[in-house]
Amino acid sequence: MTNRKFQLVLLGAAMLAVPQLIQASGHGPVFGWATPTNPRGGFSLDASLMGRDGDGAGTMFRATLGYGVTENLKVSISAPLVFQAEPFSSARVAPFTPMGGDFEGLGIWRFHRQDTGVGSRFETAAIGGLLVPGPQDAGGDLKGLHSGPGALAGIVTGVASRSHYAWGGVSYQRYAESKGDRRPDILFYSAVYGYRPPSWRTDRGWDWRIFGEFTGEKTGTIQQSGLTLPGSAGHQMFIGPTTLGVYKNYAVSAGIQFPVYQDVSPAIYPRERVRIAINFSYFF
Repeated sequence: MTNRKFQLVLLGAAMLAVPQLIQASGHGPVFGWATPTNPRGGFSLDASLMGRDGDGAGTMFRATLGYGVTENLKVSISAPLVFQAEPFSSARVAPFTPMGGDFEGLGIWRFHRQDTGVGSRFETAAIGGLLVPGPQDAGGDLKGLHSGPGALAGIVTGVASRSHYAWGGVSYQRYAESKGDRRPDILFYSAVYGYRPPSWRTDRGWDWRIFGEFTGEKTGTIQQSGLTLPGSAGHQMFIGPTTLGVYKNYAVSAGIQFPVYQDVSPAIYPRERVRIAINFSYFF
């Protein structure tokens, strides 16, 4: 078995083993933007394992520490450990724990909330972030490319109740030029629907939700030595199921996505066929 296939099998096995082996939890979708924040003074620690596979592969781990400044303002910092640099078109993959070699500071400010019933609310949040390229080299045509720091801005809105969840969000990130090079900018968008059956709502044991998640990313061109690399822009869309389980102050979420639309140059980027993500959270 090749190293690439072994890594994908390992990720899949871990995802299947999660419900039986881990007592953990999470509070939102895996691949899409959402509005949940930490309570005031509350910390969260996330450990995420992510992979992309196709005519090439990439795998990485990311740790994220979040803090609730208020119940409507959450800030977080995250650091990556790249096991295998991805050769594919640039993508966030998971917006709150993104795939890639950047160190990232992120803030989400829920500036609007309207209660619409018992345990039901409609809310909107603004998102902002700073990205600092890490020491690990990128893969594919980004390998060896100089990169300045980046910035991110976005917005997400949706409804949440005891049984149904729906969010839509969009973000845009752009990097500064460095030595004539510039990494592609990314317009990321997502739509998420979640359901929590009555039989799954419990104050004892695990509390589960299932989601259907759609994401897309429209990437700009690569700039190298002041020149634009022809054909390096792209547009992709992915869809797939995810699940979230909550137990006391622990959480676990996992999911898989498959492409439904791909417009990227095969001369620059290998074809991507699947994305997998697993996230463990601890709230304290």
